[in-house]
Amino acid sequence: GLLSATKRLRAQVRGLAVLTHVTPDNKPTMKSVTDKRVTKRTAIATSSVLLPPDVVNGIQTHDSQLKGEIQSGKGPVFATAIIAGTMAVKQTSNLIPFCHPLPIEACDIEIEMQKGAEEGWGRAYVECSVSVTSKTGVEMEALTGASVAALTIYDMLKALSQEMVIEETKLLKKTGGKSDYGMAAFTTS
Repeated sequence: GLLSATKRLRAQVRGLAVLTHVTPDNKPTMKSVTDKRVTKRTAIATSSVLLPPDVVNGIQTHDSQLKGEIQSGKGPVFATAIIAGTMAVKQTSNLIPFCHPLPIEACDIEIEMQKGAEEGWGRAYVECSVSVTSKTGVEMEALTGASVAALTIYDMLKALSQEMVIEETKLLKKTGGKSDYGMAAFTTS
């Protein structure tokens, strides 16, 4: 009501960040998007799985160039991770309490192998792009997709090592909302 609008305005005037999923009296809430404009919104998030030498050596027996698909005892690792990540994107509002259910229009997950910083180590790099035409953004969907794809890679390869590390899940770019965001190192268009 008017009281909460006044408290939010005072916080904004003082230069304080206003959390959108917390009321002025500190109760959790789903933010209303009633007055927002419908726009095309996109988000790109990444995650990566650091692979120790025993995993890299194990997967090199299937793919000497560390490119393309990796086969494990459970099946094709990257294809399964892409499917799992896509399913997660569509379920984000069921996993994150205050995410609005969205009619996802596109979801693209790319996974590539990279050399790790340390000798013998590798990295499975995941990038998840999501788009929708809606009143709210899809950054949580992109982050969820990248995270679940990384978790699936871990699951598919865990028979080779428990020393894998899921690292640096982050938002690279979002467009179409009140404020756009993009990493300086962002290279995909």
